[in-house]
Amino acid sequence: MTTQDLTGAAAPPPAAAPGRETPRRWLMAVIVFLLITIPAGYIVISAEQSRDSGGTKDAEAAATGLTNAFPSKVQQRIYNVPVPLGSTPVYYYETNSWDTSSLYVQFRTNGVGLERYLKAIGSSTGALKKGEVTITPRQAAQVGWDFTGDGQFAGLSEHRPKPQPSQRITVSFDEPGHPVVHTVSTVAF
Repeated sequence: MTTQDLTGAAAPPPAAAPGRETPRRWLMAVIVFLLITIPAGYIVISAEQSRDSGGTKDAEAAATGLTNAFPSKVQQRIYNVPVPLGSTPVYYYETNSWDTSSLYVQFRTNGVGLERYLKAIGSSTGALKKGEVTITPRQAAQVGWDFTGDGQFAGLSEHRPKPQPSQRITVSFDEPGHPVVHTVSTVAF
C-alpha cells in the first residue's frame, strides 16, 4: 500500500535515516574509484620505470670510458666475451657506429678463469704469444689502457668472418696468479 495525500497522489517512499547511505551507493562509489585509480596507478608506475630506464641508457651512452660492472648477458653473447664468474674487478665499454660495434672488457681472474675464458671463445692459453700486445694503440687509448713499459704481456687475435665478432686479447701477467685480461671484440656489419 502506498500512502496518498489529500490530492490522491502517491507519497514518496520514506527516506533513509540521516548519515546512512544505502549499501548499493557505497559499493558503486568504491567501484568507480577503483576503476579510475588502478589504471592511473599503472600509468604512473610505467612512466617512472620508463624514465629510470632512459636515464640508465643515457648514462651508458654518455660514458667515455670503462664502466665498473659486468657487461650484460646479451653483450657478452653478441661479442662472445663470456666473463668468468668470480672475476673482479670487471670493466667494460661499448662503442657503436653504422658499420662496426666494439666491446672493450677488462677483468682480473686466476689461471683457471683464464683457461675457461679462452676455451669459451674457441681458443686456449697455448695460443697466447708471449711479449705480444695485440690491442692497437688507438684501441688502448680509447679506454685508457697502457701497454707500454716492461709489463709481462701475452696476446692473441681471433679474426672471424662477418657477422661473427673478431677479438684482440692482451693478458697482463704482472701480478702472479692473477692475470688481467683485456679484450676488444668487434662486430662488423
